[in-house]
Parts: sequence; C-alpha cells; structure tokens
Amino acid sequence: QVQLVESGGGLVQAGDSLRLSCAASGRTFSSYAMGWFRQAPGKEREFVAAISASGSSTYYADSLKGRFTISRDNAKNTGALQMNSLKPEDTALYYCAARTIRALSSRATSYEYWGQGTQVTVSS
Repeated sequence: QVQLVESGGGLVQAGDSLRLSCAASGRTFSSYAMGWFRQAPGKEREFVAAISASGSSTYYADSLKGRFTISRDNAKNTGALQMNSLKPEDTALYYCAARTIRALSSRATSYEYWGQGTQVTVSS
C-alpha cells in the first residue's frame, strides 16, 4: 500500500516556474514507477510525465517536452515535477500516481495509487 501526497501548487503568472512534490509512504516506493497526470475543468485527465522505479527512464507528453522535468529521490520517498515557462493552458489539478510495476507507463488506468492532487493556476 502506498499513500501519495502532492504539494507545491499555486497561482503563478505565465512564464513562471513551479516545482511540484509528491511524498510517498511505504517502504516499497523504490519498486514503483511513478507518473504525473493533470485534469483541467471540463476536460479528461491527461498524461504529463512518468519515471521508472529506478529513475533511469523517463517519458513525457509530446506537448510538454522541454518545459517539464520529472524526477524522484527513492532515498527520501519523494517525486517531483519541475515545470518551467508555464502557460495558462497548464492550469489544472495535478496528480501524482504510482504503480506496482517498475516500468513506466503513460496510461492512467495502469496506476493503482493516486494522490489527492495539487492545483496549479497560471494567469496570463
């Protein structure tokens, strides 16, 4: 069982940066792949980025490559999403997720554990 708690969201202006954090409970976090997803009002949840259990592999949504960076620190049971050059269209509720498989995935349905989300609002 893994519990995930996101933090770091907030209200920023276009062009600013934010760093989201995901704190995980449980001793087996290092065995789980992790992902970030987001959901804007009236839209479906979409994939943002994923990282393998070891951290050696990462994958990003095409539209976000170059602006977002996913990382993790297994020694601290934490994950992070660095977001740069934020745009108003990045406004959404951002979720951290984990799955009991080491390989990463972009499919939300493959993740068993989810946090409550942290709100990111980007003003123009």
